Formats: sequence, structure tokens, C-alpha cells
Amino acid sequence: MEKYVIGLDYGTDSCRAVIVNADNGEEIASSVAAYPRWTAGKYCAPSTNRYRQHPLDYVETLETSVREVLSKAPAGTASKVVGIAFDTTGSTPALTDARGTPLALLPEFAENPDAMFILWKDHTAVAEAGEINALAKRWETDYTAYEGGIYSSEWVWAKVLHVLRRDEAVRGAARAWVEHCDWMPGLLTGNTRPETLPRSRCAAGHKAMWHASWQGLPSEAFLTALDPLLAGYRARLFTDTWPSNTRAGYLSREWADRLGLSTSVAVGVSAFDCHMGAVGAQIAPGAIVRVIGTSTCDVMVAPCSEIGDRLIPGICGQVDGSVIPGMVGLEAGQSAFGDIYAWFRRVLEWPVKQLLEESKLLSEAMKNQLTEEIRERILPALSEAAAQIPVSESAPVATDWMNGRRTPDANQLLKGTITGLTLGSTAPVIFRALVEATAFGAKAILDRFTENGIQISEVIGIGGISLKSPFVMQTLADVLGMPIKVSKAEQACAAGAAMFAAVAAGVHARVEDAQKAMGQGFAAIYEPSAANHGIYGKLYGKYRETGSASEKWF
Repeated sequence: MEKYVIGLDYGTDSCRAVIVNADNGEEIASSVAAYPRWTAGKYCAPSTNRYRQHPLDYVETLETSVREVLSKAPAGTASKVVGIAFDTTGSTPALTDARGTPLALLPEFAENPDAMFILWKDHTAVAEAGEINALAKRWETDYTAYEGGIYSSEWVWAKVLHVLRRDEAVRGAARAWVEHCDWMPGLLTGNTRPETLPRSRCAAGHKAMWHASWQGLPSEAFLTALDPLLAGYRARLFTDTWPSNTRAGYLSREWADRLGLSTSVAVGVSAFDCHMGAVGAQIAPGAIVRVIGTSTCDVMVAPCSEIGDRLIPGICGQVDGSVIPGMVGLEAGQSAFGDIYAWFRRVLEWPVKQLLEESKLLSEAMKNQLTEEIRERILPALSEAAAQIPVSESAPVATDWMNGRRTPDANQLLKGTITGLTLGSTAPVIFRALVEATAFGAKAILDRFTENGIQISEVIGIGGISLKSPFVMQTLADVLGMPIKVSKAEQACAAGAAMFAAVAAGVHARVEDAQKAMGQGFAAIYEPSAANHGIYGKLYGKYRETGSASEKWF
């Protein structure tokens, strides 16, 4: 009998589900469900960098997307599903009660943003991250050592501490915290208690300062020295962590009924989207996989023998087993990529929205249709026009830090810049500079790896931008001076989750076996232009100089 698995990818805006044949990787059906409260703009305050998501958004889209994807599949598919696994954004934690229930699911906290999941791009904890870094550098053990040596405001301990400090009611009710990627398997298996819930090696190692050499999480002494409000959290959390080839359990009766599946479906220990996406894109030693979306995550794997005792500074961590068990997973990334293009689109569409709204010449229906049409056409039109502009040493130069800098060397206080503007700088010229800035940010990351002895033989792109924007991908190839393969899988993260589900269900013995059997190959290869690469080398120098100057300013 054919065996199917379900991969669920929880992104920034929606939940994507795919049903995959566990033997050959054929995609049977897919569905996407947007988070209803997030889509309505609830619980967020962009002006203060606060981004929160209600756990009900995750629960409701889980049920909706799985039910929908099963309805699209051939009759009888549900009875052949043997495994399910998740990937999520991260670090996206929530404070919980003693039973592991996110506080926002309790009636008294249902509308409190501090009781909700704190989305990866929430930057309200910059001060707390700074305190963690300062304490770690004078402590006998540097707990940030395997996280690039710099703790980020995007990561769990900074976020949790920030909320505990600012919200007395939440502080009084909270007993533990959970990452989104850990909570989903716990929810489906009926095991959410903080002390028994299987925790992701990926999440804990890259974001929570977990490492086997110091027996788990940072010591109680370190956490209480950081702030007495953290007293007792270590004891109420976890010591062991698990790679994502591990089975967390099986579907509970409740969730089997809610999803239309059976209680024999294995549920895998889950991980962050970029790590599972890298597996879905068939990552192997020497390849760097760039998950390109609103932000980017760059993932590599290397044999433990190659890494040895080396610590790579300024990245988002190096964790044994965080991507492929038996290898060290290396993570870096950019805090904004597609978000920068979306920001520029919003700048350009402002007068359209404002002036059309005031127009007396058009009906309301026509205004709405025209506004939406213009909005959808802005970025494709900009890309087409920008692609016709020759690469030039005298072009404007931008930095890609409009949402701070993730790597190399995390600093969420940084701001983006655009320099070298003239009265002749058109919208396509500025857009080209922004695209080049995101490519320069990518080069800085690759340089950090190679400067530390990590060999990069190929670049693989996944995510919506890699499949939909030839201009961005060609610019990236020209700046890096390397060919870029684009994964054929439109939902590479969900495909990676499906591969892990197949291993958790016992269909494949190893992750590498699942990759070989279920991989979908590549849709395109972008070859670099040698001439453009030469010019970009000089522009990259200006990018570095501009970045150094703006880092002093901000």
C-alpha cells in the first residue's frame, strides 16, 4: 500500500500543508490557510517592532489546512497517511502555565499580546539581548559561544525576559515557555507539559543557548544573575533535546478526529522552517541553502570532524543535529529581504491609495479594483525596468538593515540607508539599489563562512522570491559570483517537514535516505555574469564602507 505523509509549514503569514508520497516525493495535494487574526492586523504594533500571533491562529489553520488538503487528495488518502511533521518560524516562543498551555488560550489572557506567541521578527527585546551578551562575556561560561557569540533580540530568552518585566499579570501566571515548533507536536500528541514535551534540538541549540557541554540550558545562577524573574525556569523546562528524525508520539484521539486521520499517524519532533526547508532542498555538505522570503535564513551542514572545536563568530549558531542528525547545522540570515521590497512598494503606493480615495471620478468598486491592480503590478514593473539598467560603479548604494542585522554579527539597532542619490535617481534605480543591497548582505554572510574555513561549493535558493523573481536571483548570482540553483519544490519547507515525517514514521531509516527518495530536483540555475561580478566587487566595497559608517551613526 502507498504511504503518505503530511508536511506543515507555519510561515509568517499562513500555514501551508502538503501531502506527499513517502516513497517517491510526489506531491499529492497542497493547501494554504492564512492566519485570520494576523491578517486583520491584530496584536501588532509595527512602530514599536511588536509582532505577536495568537495561538488560535495556529490551531484553526492547522485544522483548516489539513482538512482542505485531504479534500483535494484522491479518495482514501487519509487512511494511507502514516506521518506528520511541522516546521515553524523561530524563535517564536510563548509563555505557558504549568500544563504547557500558552497563556493566551486562558480566558483572562485571550486578548493580551504579551500572552501570545512572540513572532520571530519582534524586536521589542533589544535591551534584554544586550544584557545577555554583556553577562555572557564576563561569565565563566560563555553561553552564547555556539550561537555565534552574539545573542539576538529575535531569540527566546530575550523575548521572555522582556515580557516578564513589562507585564505583571503575565508574570504571575507564567511557569514556563514553549517554542511554536515544539508546541505543535505536543498539541497533536496530547503532551504539552514543559517537563515531558520533546524539545527540538534545532530550536534549543540555535536560540535558547542549549548545549550538551553545559548539560542543557544556561545555569540557574546565570539566569538569575541576568534577572531574578527567571528564577526556577530552568528547572521547569528541559535538559534533553531531540533531532527532527525522532518521533514525538502519535496523534491523540481528539486530533485524529479533528483532522480526519487515525491514531496510528506518527508525529515528528519539529524544527524551524529554514532548517527543514534546507533538507527539502536536498542540502549536503558544501551547499548553502538560502530560504528567501520576507527575511532570509542561510543553512549549511558540515561533518563534525570538519568543524572540530572551531567556533564561527557572528552567525546564528552551530548545533550538532539541528538540520541532519550526525552533522553540525550552521545558520545565518538577513532580518529583511523581501520585506525591503514590500516597504518600497508601500512607499510608492501611498499616493495611489490616498488620492484615489479622495477622487470623485471613480466608484468605490473601481477605486478598490484599481488600487489592487496597481499594488500587484508595482514590483514586477520595477523589476522589469531595473533589469534594463546597466550595473554601474556610480549607482546609489543601500544597506539592507531596515529591520536590523541578523548576521554577520547581530545588531537589531541598526537602520537601513540609501546613499548616492541624485535628481536623476528614479524609482527603478532606487529599487535596483535595494535589490543589490540584499545581495550584498548575502555576500557578507558567505564571506563570514569562508573566512572561517567553511567551504561553499554551491548555492541553492528556495522560497517564493527564488521561484518568482528572476531579476533578484540573477543579481544575487552576479554579486556572489556563483551559480545559484533554485529548488523545484514550491513548498520546500513543507516538503522538508514531509521528509522528516517519513523518517519519524519509519518509511525511511535516515534523513539522507528520505532526501534521495523524495527530493524534487531543481527548476532553474542562474549563472553569474563575470563583467557584472567585477563591478559588483567595487560596489560591495562601498556597501561595506557605508555600513561601517552607519553603524557608528546608529
